[in-house]
Amino acid sequence: MSISSEFAETLALTALGWLVTNDELMPVFLGSTGASIEDVRDLAGDPEFLASVLDFLVLDDSWVMAFCDANSFAYDLPAQARAVLSGADIHWT
Repeated sequence: MSISSEFAETLALTALGWLVTNDELMPVFLGSTGASIEDVRDLAGDPEFLASVLDFLVLDDSWVMAFCDANSFAYDLPAQARAVLSGADIHWT
């Protein structure tokens, strides 16, 4: 299954929304990326920033599972969306 860039951006924005409301992970995200809350607001529509959100999310399987469970996504979709946003040509088999 191949996902569209529009779906990838929507999924990444959903991940960002989930992250922003996660009191435990949001400070970790800000610390690891060096982003500020203002950066998050300003860059929310930037595909590169959204890819970095997904980069962070896929660092830990438990984060992926929690996000996907909360949003009824298949567990492999964040990595697929990350690949689409980065322009990588990955074939999932």
